[in-house]
Amino acid sequence: MIVKAIICERMKCKGTLIWPAFLLIPVIPILLGAGNYLSNLEILKSGWYSYWTQVTLFYATFFFAPLIGAYCAFLWRYENFNSCRNTLFARPIPYHTIYLSKFILVCAISAMTQIWFALLFIASGKLIGLPGLPPADLCFWMIRGLAGAFVIAALQFLAATEIRNFATPIAIGLVGGVTGMIAANSKAGLLWPYSQMLLGMNSNKSEDVLGQNAAIFFVICVVYLLGVSLIGIKRIKRNN
Repeated sequence: MIVKAIICERMKCKGTLIWPAFLLIPVIPILLGAGNYLSNLEILKSGWYSYWTQVTLFYATFFFAPLIGAYCAFLWRYENFNSCRNTLFARPIPYHTIYLSKFILVCAISAMTQIWFALLFIASGKLIGLPGLPPADLCFWMIRGLAGAFVIAALQFLAATEIRNFATPIAIGLVGGVTGMIAANSKAGLLWPYSQMLLGMNSNKSEDVLGQNAAIFFVICVVYLLGVSLIGIKRIKRNN
């Protein structure tokens, strides 16, 4: 049943602004990061690593969480008009199936966004003259950042489930990204959910900030994913 529900949710994405946002928004941090990198070549001398510090600073801090907030808001948009939410929950479909089908789709689009950003990063790096291909470390950091991205997706999806206003989950994502950057530079970063992607991607850093804490990082991500999802399912059961 959940597979059919995911297919139905995917059909709802057709004709929405999810896909234009998916294609265009990640381009902005790439352009900003490239401009910043080219303006500071006398300081940034570590090639791909230096370029990574610039583009991920903008992407993981200011753009990713609001973008996921937009995805989540779009997926609930149909249900927030003309009592469509009541109609949805009146159907003989378990609450957890409805919740998880939407959330799994959000995670899938988040993963696609990460892949798209990686392709943009490589292509733009070649365009500005970086030699060879990105080091393997950066590829691993990109994959590791996906775990943190799923944590942000879980929080943003819960916010969009609770708040029917379209813009508010996006604003929450922006605030979360900024607080995540602040927390990531402190000892509390490993525990703050909006810092998980920044830490996973080693954003704005050329040396691995997680080091020996990588295993703990993944455990924390799993705990957040399970905890937030359980809270979300309980909330829709209580409120609908």
